[in-house]
Amino acid sequence: MIDLDALRAFHDGTCSTAYEIFGCHSEPCGGYVFRVWAPHASSVSLVLNGRDIGKMSRMSDGESYEITCPEAVSGDLYSFRITTFEGRQLIKSDPFAFRSNLPHSHNSVICDAPVNSGFRMAADPIAEPVNIFEVNLLSWKRKDDGGYLSFAELEEQLVPYVADMGYTHVEFMPVTEYPFDGSWGYQVTGYFSVTDRLGTPDDFASLVRAFHRCNIGVILDWVPAHFPKDDFGLYEFDGQPLYECALWDNMEHRGWGTRKFDYGRAEVRSFLMSSAAYFAEKFGVDGLRVDAVASMIYLDYDKGEGQWTPNVFGDNRNLDAIDFLKLFNTELHRRFPGIITVAEESTAFSGVTSAPENGGLGFDFKWNMGWMNDVLFYCRQDPLYRHYHHTKITFSMMYSLNERYILPLSHDEVVHVKGSIVNKFPGEYADKFAGMRGMLGFMYAHPGKKLNFMGYEVAQFAEWDYTKSVDYFLTSYEKHAKMRVFVKALNELYKNCPPLYRVETDWSGFEWLVVDDVINNVLAFNRRDDEGNVLMCVVNFSGIDQLGYRIGQHRGKYRLILDTDRRAFGGDGKFRKRVVQTKKISSHGKEHSVVLDIPKLACLYFLKDK
Repeated sequence: MIDLDALRAFHDGTCSTAYEIFGCHSEPCGGYVFRVWAPHASSVSLVLNGRDIGKMSRMSDGESYEITCPEAVSGDLYSFRITTFEGRQLIKSDPFAFRSNLPHSHNSVICDAPVNSGFRMAADPIAEPVNIFEVNLLSWKRKDDGGYLSFAELEEQLVPYVADMGYTHVEFMPVTEYPFDGSWGYQVTGYFSVTDRLGTPDDFASLVRAFHRCNIGVILDWVPAHFPKDDFGLYEFDGQPLYECALWDNMEHRGWGTRKFDYGRAEVRSFLMSSAAYFAEKFGVDGLRVDAVASMIYLDYDKGEGQWTPNVFGDNRNLDAIDFLKLFNTELHRRFPGIITVAEESTAFSGVTSAPENGGLGFDFKWNMGWMNDVLFYCRQDPLYRHYHHTKITFSMMYSLNERYILPLSHDEVVHVKGSIVNKFPGEYADKFAGMRGMLGFMYAHPGKKLNFMGYEVAQFAEWDYTKSVDYFLTSYEKHAKMRVFVKALNELYKNCPPLYRVETDWSGFEWLVVDDVINNVLAFNRRDDEGNVLMCVVNFSGIDQLGYRIGQHRGKYRLILDTDRRAFGGDGKFRKRVVQTKKISSHGKEHSVVLDIPKLACLYFLKDK
């Protein structure tokens, strides 16, 4: 029996359980009931296993259709035949289907939603370490014949790998169903279906539980910004714009060749909120990373003059999208306390991680795209010329405390001739590895949670190719094997060193020691936690060793806990002194100072004795 209050909420734009109303659901006496929202249709029929079963009946709302099919069983293929008012017939997959038949056909598959075990990771992500391993499940590893690893095989291989490497979270590039592999999952046709390429919804639920057993959180990439124009999908679903905006200037993402959702339509808001809530409720995922937020909140995104219309205030904000994101974050956090929401937002839009009641969008974290662009630009420069670009490496602290950030070195940075992470660094073979280790040391000490894309941990030279596995064979070579040793050690240190993650939005957690040494390319700063523990980070981005380098510092004894130049990590092992004591010699505005020998392209961490 349909819940009429839930149906009204769907049409009010406040429903986050629309997957319990629409789609395909088993009946107590056998068979299945099918429901679809298609307000512009003249009629709708159910097609089961290629056979037209019959016309569906209009529901009480006058906009939706339903039919009960006693002979339908789990695993059957189905779709909807929609007849438009002008007589066209469209074959559409179910927008609320829990499983698809891609890539074999465009049909939906009768499948019951998984039953969540109810287990969710208990954590305070703001105050705890968050170190994310970003993975494309279709290309982390491939079989010898080029085939995908299934969800079950990923459970056997990926879960222990991520656990052994010491990450706190894993982030999957989109697993919601999509027709074209080359979109990497970002052109979604099944907002309630996990990709059938890798297994069943129950198989995916098992994979999530396996990560949870290892105390690893699972974050999904989620794409509410746009959808593709495949004729079997959401595109003009009932013969005219329905899920997409009908206005000429806000209908398409022309650069991507996709349609934009109509965030001003109540039912579309309910559809998208329900998609997000479905993965939290049924699979127990710990977070959602919302893709392309900037494309949602700006009317002029990827548009030239005369191609967009200002809002009622005369500016370029998409007020409907902004209201939707506030509602999405409010509802998701209400239903699933502790869930993480992350915005991939590439502009200086204010308040992304502020509470909606304070005018913000309500996300827990925002990707710091500015930090990523500046740091990678700086690291590409020959050390001889880095002094011309010193502000690139320091500018992020002008704004890093204004939002709660994640520092991302994501899949987008290792494709399209940008080069892999290690290959972005100039110099000889060993210098590339040294530069990468030093940069990662700087990244982990910089305020903000961490995200790195698969393959960086073995210093893969090739760019990411979605048709191939990560080049894990490289670990048979010394430098690459030792890079993985280094990344694992850095991950473990990060998890167990509160100054690196406890205070990230307040100046009490950060203090510059050396910020303006343009000539020597040296940076030094302190990180503090809320219990008074102090970590000093020193980075030498130059191509020469800095011997006898004096740094002003608070009085005390400092013990070395990380040296990226260690031989075990593939370095030269030049730095021998493990404990340094300040002396009463003034430097950098402080009465006391320490003197260090800093290897080239290296990062050092020192923990202050209490």
